[in-house]
Parts: sequence; C-alpha cells; structure tokens
Amino acid sequence: MILADENIHTYIIKSLREAGFEVTSITELNKGIKDEEVIEWALKNDYLLLTEDKDFGEWVFAHHIKDLSVLFLRYAFYEYKEITQSVIYLLTTQELQRPVFVTLTPKKIRIRQL
Repeated sequence: MILADENIHTYIIKSLREAGFEVTSITELNKGIKDEEVIEWALKNDYLLLTEDKDFGEWVFAHHIKDLSVLFLRYAFYEYKEITQSVIYLLTTQELQRPVFVTLTPKKIRIRQL
C-alpha cells in the first residue's frame, strides 16, 4: 500500500489507482498534518511513503527514523506524466526490499536499502 503525501499530484494518485495500486492520500484524509504524523501513519500501516518533500530524506538519514520506506520524486511540473510512468514502472518491475529510500526522476532510479 502507498501513502501519498499531500504534495503528490492528483494525476499521479489517479494513475496509480487505475494501475491497481492501493493509494491512501493525505490530501483526501487529513490535509495539513505534520511530517511526524505522516511518518507515524506510514509506519503504523506499513505504507510506502510517496512524496516530493526532501525533508523525509532528512528524517530517514539524519534523524534515523527506522523502518520508514520512502519513494522520493524529483521532477519538473511539466514532467508529471513521465514521473507517473516511472513510478508505475518501478512498482511493477522491482521487488523493493523494505525499508528502502528510493529517489526517482523521469530518467533515473536510485534505490538505497536502509
């Protein structure tokens, strides 16, 4: 299951759902919650956190939040369709060993096991 942070474009969420992924959206459920609450929710429900917020990299690497898996998207707004296809490609072709921190651009995937 995927937890989409509130900064994730609705097109990406809709496309993931259409591709058969179960996506819970912070925007739909509780917009404006703090990062700590997003992390708590992700850990409690064993979600893969989908975000564009680089602060979650800090939470994982500097604050050593354990067991949080993050899919960090980096793209220009006009690339939202390309990044969507990259996310779907990643999730359908890779067996992610969690916890993991993935940085994804339209052209590159970097997977770091935690």
